[in-house]
Amino acid sequence: MTYPRLTPLAESLPSTVPFVGPETQERALSRLFDARLGANESVFGPSPVALAAMQAAAGDAWKYGDPTNHDLREALAAHHGVTPDHVTVGEGIDGLLGVLVRLLVGPGDAVVTSDGAYPTFNFHVAGFGGVLHKVPYRDDAEDLDALISRAAETDAKLIYFANPDNPMGSWAYGAGIEAALDQLPEGCLLCLDEAYVEFAPEDAVPQIAADDPRVIRMRTFSKAYGMAGARVGYALAAPALASAFDKVRNHFGVNRIAQAGALAALGDQRYLRDIVARVAEARAQIAEVATRHGLSALPSATNFVTLDCGRDEVFAKAVLEGLIARGVFVRMPFVAPQSRCIRVTAGKEADIAHFARALPEALDAAKGR
Repeated sequence: MTYPRLTPLAESLPSTVPFVGPETQERALSRLFDARLGANESVFGPSPVALAAMQAAAGDAWKYGDPTNHDLREALAAHHGVTPDHVTVGEGIDGLLGVLVRLLVGPGDAVVTSDGAYPTFNFHVAGFGGVLHKVPYRDDAEDLDALISRAAETDAKLIYFANPDNPMGSWAYGAGIEAALDQLPEGCLLCLDEAYVEFAPEDAVPQIAADDPRVIRMRTFSKAYGMAGARVGYALAAPALASAFDKVRNHFGVNRIAQAGALAALGDQRYLRDIVARVAEARAQIAEVATRHGLSALPSATNFVTLDCGRDEVFAKAVLEGLIARGVFVRMPFVAPQSRCIRVTAGKEADIAHFARALPEALDAAKGR
């Protein structure tokens, strides 16, 4: 009998699913969710211009996408005032994180992240044999100074820091990030995940030179641009690092339809501004519903609101399960003390109405346990 001969590293790893998708939960419930407010997708959808571009490109789906992502990289470079050599494109930030870790991290290499931050990054580090060193949040926000200190202690090759942050919605001031770069240990790269940056206040965005070799910035079309299903992300980095992605990336990973949609979406900044405004309005509505029922809404610079349930993880999980049972898909942070919260994505009026009806019932059920 022949069996696949996994590497010792792969053999040692547990089977892991970083996120249980809403579709899996719908199958278990034998019903569709009334409100899909858990994955931080944009229920407002892509720009009509992007939709038209993707529909037009569908007829050419028999062709591979441009493996260099040329047109999209040129447009992104112009948008950010850099050269195309500073830009690399991949299958969402998730795909880019996997390539970055593959480039930098080998068995035993130290990597620093926040305890409770984006778990897919941890998944990639484990998959390449890196050793994760985790730093707790401070006041429900990632602590960049502590991350840098831990990197110095461990001789880390890579730090992961999200601004704004998922799952808490908090953000750091750009000037503080700029100043912190001077404290980075020699040879340590800061991965700055800016998936939600379009929703952030202007002073949250650091001004970092495109050629700065200490930083790689990752952004996405999944959130504000409403194209999560298309899987398009990009990174801005010094050319030496950006070009290194070509050594190991999946050159045909971003398909032709996705490239066309992202290019068109980038060109429709008026639609993007409208979505940012609609998200801000939805956040306020979610916060109002939560406050009305005794929960605290944390300040957010993202397309979701994190709600403090006021007790412990057991209670928050009961509230979450109550919402899911009533047709409202939400998620919660994984690590205490942030796990006292639930997280609700900005939605349309109907979505928020479903949430408003389900929340008091879910709270009553959780309190009755």
